[in-house]
Amino acid sequence: MDAKAFFDACRTGVMGPTLDNNEVSGATAILNAMKGAPLAYCAYALATAWHETAHSLQPVKEFGGTAYYTRMYDVNGQRPDLARRNGNTFPGDGALFCGRGYVQLTWRNNYRRAGEETGYPLEGNPELAMRPEIAAQIMRKGMAEGWFTGKSFASFLPTSGPATLGQFFNARRIINGTDRAATIADYAVKFQDALAGAGWA
Repeated sequence: MDAKAFFDACRTGVMGPTLDNNEVSGATAILNAMKGAPLAYCAYALATAWHETAHSLQPVKEFGGTAYYTRMYDVNGQRPDLARRNGNTFPGDGALFCGRGYVQLTWRNNYRRAGEETGYPLEGNPELAMRPEIAAQIMRKGMAEGWFTGKSFASFLPTSGPATLGQFFNARRIINGTDRAATIADYAVKFQDALAGAGWA
């Protein structure tokens, strides 16, 4: 793929008119992680990250703080049974395994699985999920294998050729029902056009 052509298209499309270094480095990390993936898959990964990071394309940590993470995810919080089912069995796990990345990786069990799938020691060092190259690999694996909702890229998107706006709309179910699905679908169409014009294969 011609990276310059891709970023030039993004400047006049979804990401424009100017791009900062974080946007370029984040997009590059995602493009590298998505190598070999179908056009529509790559476009939707970019669109998802663009939305979930408030257009920074840098991994983000879930909004909140220790009290919130404890309440939501800790064995000493408001949902202890849910915490235990998801591997958060020790006090402090709520804050340790809060949401991070391009898509919010949460719970000890999910950090363990992501580490096993990517080869990074994420359970022992959850902050690694804030590195763009690792966050991008987690996003690809999770969206390809249906980690987040049981739905995957293949549930909605074609394995060759472009996806339609409607297909991208439904692909939001890979991450979060249909929350902001139309907005993200629009981003995905624009990223898809930029990728196709730059020769993504």
